Amino acid sequence: MNNLQEWKIRLGRIEDVERLVTFSQAMAFETEGRQLDEQRLRRGTRALLNATAHGFFMVAEEPQTGQVVGQLMITYEWSDWRNAVFWWIQSVYVDPAWRRQGVFRQLHAKVIERAKTDPGVCGVRLYVESENRVAQDVYRRVGLRQASYSMFETDFVLGHVQHLTDRPDEA
Repeated sequence: MNNLQEWKIRLGRIEDVERLVTFSQAMAFETEGRQLDEQRLRRGTRALLNATAHGFFMVAEEPQTGQVVGQLMITYEWSDWRNAVFWWIQSVYVDPAWRRQGVFRQLHAKVIERAKTDPGVCGVRLYVESENRVAQDVYRRVGLRQASYSMFETDFVLGHVQHLTDRPDEA
């Protein structure tokens, strides 16, 4: 394991679409047991790559081969309290062969660097599955802190995946 590896961190491009789709499918299955509709995912990925009004992808490349080994997506949330946007880190995925080699750490560092230079950005946030302790440890190591908020949702597209910890009697 080479923790000193320097990854090439760059914005995602349209030619990355198939790798991004593959990574997003793997991430959804690993973290939530979800099988995503591949065509819908491909359309959504292409839409973001073609127009950054909703966000952008960042990828990590292995410098010698140019192989994309990790990704994350940034989306925007307006804060009236701050008169600026939060960047939300989403769709984090590192190819299993390249994990624990600083890929996410360098992606995150590039996000923070870019966000701090943009006066329209007031902070960076992400959400993580409550049971995903490995990811939570990684996020703490890069300096993210747990927020005081819990997340609630009504998802019109993917719906709800019931976890063992869900309690139907509370509905």
